[in-house]
Amino acid sequence: MDQLPALAKVFSYLSLLTIGGGMAAFPELKTLVVAVHHWLTDAQLIHIYSVGQMAPGPNMMMVAAVGVGVAGIPGAFVATLAFFVPTGLLTFGVGRLWNRLANWPWRTSIQKGLAPVAIGLAVAGTLTLAHGAITNWITIAIGVVIFAATLRTKINPALLILGGAVVGGIALR
Repeated sequence: MDQLPALAKVFSYLSLLTIGGGMAAFPELKTLVVAVHHWLTDAQLIHIYSVGQMAPGPNMMMVAAVGVGVAGIPGAFVATLAFFVPTGLLTFGVGRLWNRLANWPWRTSIQKGLAPVAIGLAVAGTLTLAHGAITNWITIAIGVVIFAATLRTKINPALLILGGAVVGGIALR
């Protein structure tokens, strides 16, 4: 229970880093959850994040799993609210302002400027996740095959992830 304020602080801060999606916050999530607070190991965080990607609904609901591990059910509520409420309020406010500024000349420039920022943050998150998940030649091969299949086919990515999990589970016994 004494970790609830720390959970609220960490996840409300991470909430504001999610420009471009939850993956954008992953490098800082890893730093805070693994290195600073020691709530999870690197492997545990990657596992929880991966399961969150496969689960229906918002993939960042995985913050509830971190909260449960730290402070039980109250931790899940605090982490979830702290992660989604600040961004939700900010999005609501910016959305209302954005509609009012429909004819503002800087609007297009801001949109074009934020696109590479969002992509850069998502790539940084992907590289951070890959650094912890790619551990040997088998995981390298699985990653390359899944990446190539994603680019060259129209197979649902969820099926590719599931297939990679099955192959990894068998090969890495």
